[in-house]
Amino acid sequence: MPQRTLRKVSPVVYVLLMIMLIIFLVPIYMAVITALKNPAEISLSTAWIPPSRPYWKSFADALDLLLPSLKNSLVLTLSGTVLSALVGSLNGFVFSKNRFRGSEVLFTFFLFGMFIPYQIILIPLFQVLRSMGIYGSLSGLILAHVVYGIPITTLIFRNFYDQIPDSLVESARLDGAGFFFLYGRLFLPLSVPGFVVVGIWQFTQIWNEFLWGVTLTKQDSQPVTVGLAQLAGGQAVSWNLPMAGSFLAALPVLLIFILLGRYFIRGLLAGSVKE
Repeated sequence: MPQRTLRKVSPVVYVLLMIMLIIFLVPIYMAVITALKNPAEISLSTAWIPPSRPYWKSFADALDLLLPSLKNSLVLTLSGTVLSALVGSLNGFVFSKNRFRGSEVLFTFFLFGMFIPYQIILIPLFQVLRSMGIYGSLSGLILAHVVYGIPITTLIFRNFYDQIPDSLVESARLDGAGFFFLYGRLFLPLSVPGFVVVGIWQFTQIWNEFLWGVTLTKQDSQPVTVGLAQLAGGQAVSWNLPMAGSFLAALPVLLIFILLGRYFIRGLLAGSVKE
């Protein structure tokens, strides 16, 4: 096969990339130096100046204030991610390898859920959770995120399972394999890339969500996004605390991408190229 030559990138492109990188890093720089400043050093006139000495107590104080909501977010996000991934995997398996009359129409209705803004369903969701007796609790918020994540998780898993040959399923069925045996013993072990993609997607979406967290929970079950907003409330704000808290709140998502980022790309590209 002829060897492909790489195209040379224009220096203008590098300059534009550097400018965009600087624009992206400026807010991060401001957040870092503000979090490391003593409250007495924080002022508008010295906003760009680094601290004379790092003030690490900001992170300890922010962690102490955010710890309850951090625990709530961990329970909420891990539970919601695992449950929505399992539901999406089962749905994807049905729509891919167990099709029935009207399945394509039903799948289309599933996809409509991806285009419904969650702000629109806030009031009906509040009424449903209250009628079920779980409004204000973490279980109600977990249920809301699982149901809202069904369309995207189903789509990802269905596309993933479409890459598995139907002949493999037919051979297993000829040997007497049933629905749950096929899913649990054959498809589930092959679904690791799909679970990584769905896991990172759902973890990020649920962890960063604010509106449902502030409206569908009570004080003792609020997630970290609500707790972080409360750090910046009031008339006199110690800006080192919200900035330090924002880094603590972003740390779990950052760790997920660092640890699983390469598997996320592999999962997205799984089956995209045919041999």
